[in-house]
Amino acid sequence: MRQSRETARILVVGAGASGIASATRLLEKGFNNVQILEAESRIGGRIHTIPFSENVVDLGAQWCHGEKGNAVHELVKDLYLLERTGDLYSTVRCVRSNKEEVPQELAITLRGIASSSVPDGTHPYKGSVGDYLTQRYWKEIDTQLPSVDRVLANEMLESFKRSESSFEGSDNLLEVSGRGHLEFAESEGDQLLNWRDQGFERFLRLLMSASDQPDDLGVLKGRVHFQKKVTEINCDCPCNLNVRCSDGETFNADHVICTVSLGVLQEQHETLFVPALPAAKVNAIKSLKLGTVDKFYMEFAAPPFPTDCAGFYCLWMEQDLQELRSSELFWLESISGCHRVTYQPRLLEAWIAGEHARHMETLKEEKVLEGLSWLFRKFLSFDVPQPNRFVRTQWHSNPNFRGSYSFRTTLADEQNTGPWDLQTPVISDNGHPILLFAGEASSKTHYSTVHGAVEAGWREAERLNDFYQDIS
Repeated sequence: MRQSRETARILVVGAGASGIASATRLLEKGFNNVQILEAESRIGGRIHTIPFSENVVDLGAQWCHGEKGNAVHELVKDLYLLERTGDLYSTVRCVRSNKEEVPQELAITLRGIASSSVPDGTHPYKGSVGDYLTQRYWKEIDTQLPSVDRVLANEMLESFKRSESSFEGSDNLLEVSGRGHLEFAESEGDQLLNWRDQGFERFLRLLMSASDQPDDLGVLKGRVHFQKKVTEINCDCPCNLNVRCSDGETFNADHVICTVSLGVLQEQHETLFVPALPAAKVNAIKSLKLGTVDKFYMEFAAPPFPTDCAGFYCLWMEQDLQELRSSELFWLESISGCHRVTYQPRLLEAWIAGEHARHMETLKEEKVLEGLSWLFRKFLSFDVPQPNRFVRTQWHSNPNFRGSYSFRTTLADEQNTGPWDLQTPVISDNGHPILLFAGEASSKTHYSTVHGAVEAGWREAERLNDFYQDIS
């Protein structure tokens, strides 16, 4: 019997932003048999809002990046959920590892030069972001600040590179594609729109038309199966796909939308898909990268920083850096900075990225706290007490994620592949799109973002909707 929107069996793998977006859009379009298989015991994927201190914190996605051309912002802009963070972070201090603060005017100028040296659409570049940034930074320094202390300028550049690696999700900027920067479409407006005291999960509840009650899944009620880790998607019989879970339960479908992270695809694609995926898709999976970015949240009895200080960036002096690298605290080098949290006056938040973040995840919590306390003593001229509460993320260690968010690599450029190959569906011999791929890594212009994940979910839902429109 020919399938229709009412009878087609659609399985969505993953209840993150992309999976929820695709499932809710399919229901809007009249598809009745839509189910989601989720490996975790919660919705959200790499959106994870938890109660902490006065209200909540986001262990995953935290800000809405931009206003114009941003699907997330479009859905919530009239609901008074988002707020511009403003110039709070302009009061973040740049501190050298001997506790010397860089004069704020000079610090703003140097970081401004570094920020404007990142490749964009006005300066096409085929190499790595790291090479381009370094070359242009020093060229601008020679032009704008020829008499500046070049040792200090270099410390500032290295500090900025660590911050930028956190934004990219990369181990270093030498692996980040300059071409990818050209094709990424940054949404206009504030890049750090905060969710007040709501958290990013509030957005998912809007997608599901759900209340604020934790167990309410809105239109997805009864459609999400938790703790269902998919171990095999078998397409040998295109008219009846078989999806097996780690607990032995199987599901049958006419279409599967796979929204698992790029890290999971890289680790499991050879065993997850039967038959093997097309060579072009495997090439994309192997060539793109899911980076690791982790967070630390520290709660104190009272605000730990002076009121005129939103946080600090770490500028490592060469001798101190060499000593650090030869110690067990070497992983602290990749902490780009630490800052206050909006709507959480007693919290500090710090970020760490790359291979040092992956190492940090293996340490016991007390060792991580000892390292952070040492960092505060090394850089700050005032005392920061021990926190009352502490939480860290471990995105790479979790087998259901294996990282934080994706980026375009120079290897992908060399292999002439990218998100376009990742998003291409597997088509059966009779022309049916049986295996579809969504998730932020499959977005050519908005990878690494929640709005990119949402758009990708909608894209695949529309692909199926168009298919059934055509066959009807």
